[in-house]
Amino acid sequence: MVAQSDDHPGHVMPMPWSVKCAMEDFQGNIFPGDVLLLNDAYRGGTHLNDVTLLYPIFNDGQLFIFPAVRAHWADVGGMTPGSYSGLATSIYQEGVRIPPIKLYERGKVNEGVMRLLLSNMRLPDERYGDLNASLGACRVAEQRIEKILGKYGRTLVLDCICENLDRSERRIRARIQDLPDGEYCYEDYLEYYDGEVLDPVLMRLRLKVSGDQLTADFDGSSPQVPGVVNSSLAVAGAGVFVAVKSTLDPQGPVNSGAFRAITLNAPEASIVDVRADAPAGAHGEVRKRAVSVMLGALAQVIPEAVSGDLSGASFPNSIGGYSKSRDRSYVYIEVPAGGNGGFLEADGSSAFVNVDFGSIRSIHNVESLESDMPLQVRSCVLREDSGGEGQRRGGLGMRRELRLCEGEALYSVLGDRAVIPPFGMHGGGPAKQLSVSWERGQTVKLFGTPGKVTGHRIQKGDVVIMESAGGGGYGDPLNRDPEDVRNDMLSGYITRHRAEAGYGVLFTGEGEVDDDRTSALRLDMLGRRLRLTVKADETYPYIGNRGKRRAVRLSEGTITGLGVRVGDLIELMGNHPAPLRCWIEFGEEVEQDICPMDEFGRRVLGVEQAESVWVRSLPGPSAAGGMAV
Repeated sequence: MVAQSDDHPGHVMPMPWSVKCAMEDFQGNIFPGDVLLLNDAYRGGTHLNDVTLLYPIFNDGQLFIFPAVRAHWADVGGMTPGSYSGLATSIYQEGVRIPPIKLYERGKVNEGVMRLLLSNMRLPDERYGDLNASLGACRVAEQRIEKILGKYGRTLVLDCICENLDRSERRIRARIQDLPDGEYCYEDYLEYYDGEVLDPVLMRLRLKVSGDQLTADFDGSSPQVPGVVNSSLAVAGAGVFVAVKSTLDPQGPVNSGAFRAITLNAPEASIVDVRADAPAGAHGEVRKRAVSVMLGALAQVIPEAVSGDLSGASFPNSIGGYSKSRDRSYVYIEVPAGGNGGFLEADGSSAFVNVDFGSIRSIHNVESLESDMPLQVRSCVLREDSGGEGQRRGGLGMRRELRLCEGEALYSVLGDRAVIPPFGMHGGGPAKQLSVSWERGQTVKLFGTPGKVTGHRIQKGDVVIMESAGGGGYGDPLNRDPEDVRNDMLSGYITRHRAEAGYGVLFTGEGEVDDDRTSALRLDMLGRRLRLTVKADETYPYIGNRGKRRAVRLSEGTITGLGVRVGDLIELMGNHPAPLRCWIEFGEEVEQDICPMDEFGRRVLGVEQAESVWVRSLPGPSAAGGMAV
């Protein structure tokens, strides 16, 4: 890849992967005037909505370069309007899968292919417009490339391309060389539902640094499942690259030269290297989780350069139906922005694009939305108390409410971090999870599978409530300047209860910080933190059905002392910046205040036998509330 625009870093590996797959399929059978089309999520695609147009340019009779445009099409068929389904069990439910095909052959459009594709997509006129927009962009690229070739010649242009790629490789290798050699481990989860039973799947990473080379090894990650938590290795690799580039070389150009220093390993038919016919629509969630595990691993070697976790979900919401007043069908898609993690210098940004989404994350302009569709924006506000507590607070998510103004429609959402919250760093607290609900009359109802909904029927007057997750906190919240806590409270970012219970800040009757009482409360809160002693134990730590999640076996007395129940989610904090998430299990043979832990877990936390870890309980469902065993 010679260059890519900065608007969506998530495509940085999938785009060249798609070109490679197309070249393999056509084996040189590509001619001037051909235009290739594809969206195959198994072969360099992201999700099926992202349709790629490849436009080969020839010079002196030889194939020279591919301008490539990947555009999100608002619908590509499938079981729901918008082609988003949080509960799909097969890729066939997610839309039309397009292998590399020739849409134009030697300059002539393949009308049969056009009719076939558009006949299987909602709003075909819009899709035809999407196609022509991409085609127009490619033709502009063709004109500009031919102008450059005419001015400088093929040889000089190729020399410049090669030098640019080599320069990017040298830049990233020099920065990797500065890291100490070693292997750095982390793990995190995606929320898979088997029916309505939560059965999280594991993303496990060993990040190996050797000289000027990085290897991201996902061995041990969960096998793929019939749910929307899988994606391709190109997508997981994009998450790896985004984390590396943003922490080590944020100013350098984006091209394939920078990829050369990164090796990817993953088990086939896993959540990070999906195969047919499993769903693959969770590209945003898988990529963001790859960023998360990379941050957790990199925090062990460059602790000052990482932030608290991202909000962690692309969170696309779709509403589709027919508007009688407009005499046409419509598909609404929106991705409410979440919070970013706090970092060394500042609080995280609120309701703002995550690093892997570039500049595409936005909410619809109210006036245009309400003019085009039978929807009314009832409110759009920052979500109080959603940012993770920390010396640097995590950014806030947002709450957006939409009312359906006529007829009936189908609502779908594909999200994650609805149960397992974004994590903090350096003792920072977790953010509030995302949430979706719907209101009819005076009743607000949650969905049985949080964050994942397929084709829920709503009617005139119903309100859909979308609440994005916040970002993780950075640093111990008891070290946050009390005046910053007070300002957050006055600004509506946190409640008074959060100021007191989370940050240990108390106020006078006039609303000023009570310094003496605050200092006393913070000392008391610090003293009441619960610690367990680590015991090396190589018993296989994971449980689940199709999924895989870490269990920690504790004594009955320890569980009671922690104020938690079997099946509850906790996090452990050790010597490394990022926490380790576990679900509590009863261990009959485990002694009081002992925490058995395998080698991988100890490496995540940076602890050894007999060292202590700090325990924090997290909101989440218990086994009685629908967890796979």
